[in-house]
Amino acid sequence: MSEPVEYRVNGPLGEICLNRPDKLNAINAAMRSALHDVLDRAAADTAVRVLLLHGQGRAFSAGFDLDIGDPADGESRDEFLRRELARDFELIMRFHDFAKPSVAAVHGYCLGSSMEISAVCDLTVAASGCRFGAPEVRYGSGIVCMILPWIIGQKHARELLLTGSDRVDAERAAAIGLVNRVVPENQLLATARALAMQIAENDPYAVQMTRKALNQSLQSAGLREALAGALEIDVQIERHESEESREFNRILAEDGPGAALAWRRAMLQGDRHDD
Repeated sequence: MSEPVEYRVNGPLGEICLNRPDKLNAINAAMRSALHDVLDRAAADTAVRVLLLHGQGRAFSAGFDLDIGDPADGESRDEFLRRELARDFELIMRFHDFAKPSVAAVHGYCLGSSMEISAVCDLTVAASGCRFGAPEVRYGSGIVCMILPWIIGQKHARELLLTGSDRVDAERAAAIGLVNRVVPENQLLATARALAMQIAENDPYAVQMTRKALNQSLQSAGLREALAGALEIDVQIERHESEESREFNRILAEDGPGAALAWRRAMLQGDRHDD
């Protein structure tokens, strides 16, 4: 079996490639663990000055894998959800807190928490045709890492997160500050590598300390406390059940997402009353 994450050192660049192309690089427990391992390696390697993150196959990533397994023996459902969400949050913030700068090169689909990972990277280059989005609320889920308001502002974040849209194109993503550049897909990695090399050619201490100053400005504004509070709300969302959510999840499990979303739309249309 191939490794869920491929890693190689390319001069001063540590290149990380998500490698579950048959699952659109959805991040499962094995990939999450592998990402921590390669980040440890990159942190310890003084030759690596900049990280470059990209994905194999048709997509950067469709987000965290929805199949998260079951609680361990003696573990409650609430404990299990809290543990898994905390682990997902930790991975996203690992890229934000990493001492060395990072560049994400995204293509195909960049959805859910993978969009949050790309957002916390220092620079993001998108291929034209890439689709962004956070469809969590459509499926009764919450946002693991509420970083978008800090990146793209409240109005843009509210539109994206509350509509649950997964059809934000790369040009719109650039317009709202979610990505730095949009390039043809056949130029994606070359452009991302060139930007990473431009960073790598600078004094490494000055670069790392400048990143530290940028991150400290966010911490001073309350970033960490806000994200921790939002994660607690996500735990509440994930363990909430209602008659509507139970029926939605039943249809989702039996007939798939298209049928479940169609059921909700039909239910809402049935609730409308003309005056």
